[in-house]
Amino acid sequence: MSKIRIAASDADLEQCFPVMAELRKNLGQEEFVERSKRQRELYGFEIVFISDAADVKAVAGIRIAEWLAGGRYLEIEDLVTARDSRSSGFGGQLFDWIVEYAKKEKCEQVRLVSSVCRFGAHRFYLRRRMNIEAHYFSMSI
Repeated sequence: MSKIRIAASDADLEQCFPVMAELRKNLGQEEFVERSKRQRELYGFEIVFISDAADVKAVAGIRIAEWLAGGRYLEIEDLVTARDSRSSGFGGQLFDWIVEYAKKEKCEQVRLVSSVCRFGAHRFYLRRRMNIEAHYFSMSI
């Protein structure tokens, strides 16, 4: 039976790292743990994951924020399913849990930013009834 929970310890974060590393190849385990802890402290960032008795199946990074334009929302910063567990429903279960969590936290929206080349992810988000609402612009400095 699978279980969804928020990572509460360094050991939880370390257990999530191999799955997150499939998406965030630029991070080593130590940096992932430290960044996750720092972002939790500064911004309320949480790592949420679904696992069975043996393995982490999917991982998401989430935070709650508020904008003048849109009110309170939950942002999914990262959402990735382990390569060998894709198309098994784990990503959908985790996404649905996040939506329910956002409702409990009185958020008005769930948002995420996805790279323009992640077509499989876009199909997943559109199937979950998400809308494409904006272009995201950035500038390296």
